[in-house]
Amino acid sequence: MSTFPPTFLWGASTSPHQIEGNNVNSDWWAREGLVPGMEPSGDANDSYHRYREDMEMLAGAGLTSYRFGIEWARIEPRPGQFSNAELAHYRRMIDTALELDLTPVVTLHHFSNPRWFAEEGGWLSPTATERFAAYVTKASEILDGVKWVITINEPNMMAMMVMLQEAMRAGQLSQWQSPTVEGESDRDRIAAALPVPTPEYARPFIAAHLAARAIIRKRTDAKVGWSIANGALYSTPENAAKLMEVRHSGEDLYLEASVGDDFIGVQAYSAQEVDANGLVPHPEHPDNTITGAAYRPDALGTAVRHAAAVTGLPVLVTENGIAATDDTRRIAYTTEALRHLESAIKDGIDVRGYLHWSLLDNYEWGHWGPTFGLVAVDRATFVRTPKPSLAWLGSVARTHGDSLGTA
Repeated sequence: MSTFPPTFLWGASTSPHQIEGNNVNSDWWAREGLVPGMEPSGDANDSYHRYREDMEMLAGAGLTSYRFGIEWARIEPRPGQFSNAELAHYRRMIDTALELDLTPVVTLHHFSNPRWFAEEGGWLSPTATERFAAYVTKASEILDGVKWVITINEPNMMAMMVMLQEAMRAGQLSQWQSPTVEGESDRDRIAAALPVPTPEYARPFIAAHLAARAIIRKRTDAKVGWSIANGALYSTPENAAKLMEVRHSGEDLYLEASVGDDFIGVQAYSAQEVDANGLVPHPEHPDNTITGAAYRPDALGTAVRHAAAVTGLPVLVTENGIAATDDTRRIAYTTEALRHLESAIKDGIDVRGYLHWSLLDNYEWGHWGPTFGLVAVDRATFVRTPKPSLAWLGSVARTHGDSLGTA
């Protein structure tokens, strides 16, 4: 009998800015192509217009859930000015998912902000929580039938992005370095100068999350939580105190703020060592992924166990995957990751679903190189080509995980 229950969600995730294209009112659009080292997103995958095709591929493969975001910069292009047309667009996306028997998991904020919000001071502005709450209140009007809502994606990574932006303005960093992609010349300096976001950068995101949670609970029937980037951090015994310090500032601070949520979103890709000085950049190795991260599919099990222990909440795996050009490597990585997830479930961890990152090869926050998708996308024609991993993950879903034994 399968360890994964019949109600387990099997699916894939995306984010609006990375796949929609032409998100012209966002702060990311304003920076792209102007900041050294940052490629523009442009048309991205044109999923703003092709979302049905994307969902039909997912459902056709046998998967049962789709995590996608709604874009604040589209819904509120100017402060206090909400677009009914954009709200209707995202409602059509929700309806399409429901029509295709895909459980929608809706993310309210995935890294990108309205340009006007950034110009007001962004998340460091004293009005940040108020601004975000107004947007969430409006967005809640289209969430009927949605059972899972993520308020903010990876607030700990967003805090790091704020620090990186400040470092660039201060001249400490010569070019943009996405925190989701291992760096080159500047990486060691970044690691030394900015090891983890400090608590003052966490406070605005925690306040915004709590405000959004209250709004969603009052106005919808959805389960509500947020998703945290889990590093599966480790150290030698002599560096255990430093490990606790780094993990608390970069991860546990956000997990602890989740207490009282309905679930915790876990996002894990690799494991990383902490030494006496903090995070250790991944050493070069032939098995490293395109992003430079270590090949560690066991990180998912470690992250799920840690998040459950800190929060006491049910877990929804909202991202897990590998940047790889060889799709057989993607299948191998995900097979092992799911076996570690199955082990955690057998040990009593309450896991409600697994959402792979990502459905599509997409824009990786300043870079086009890393390919995480179950589906390849031609950037000129937007033709979608499913990779073998999509059908493979669909077979895992249809057998409730039983096929993992023979994958």
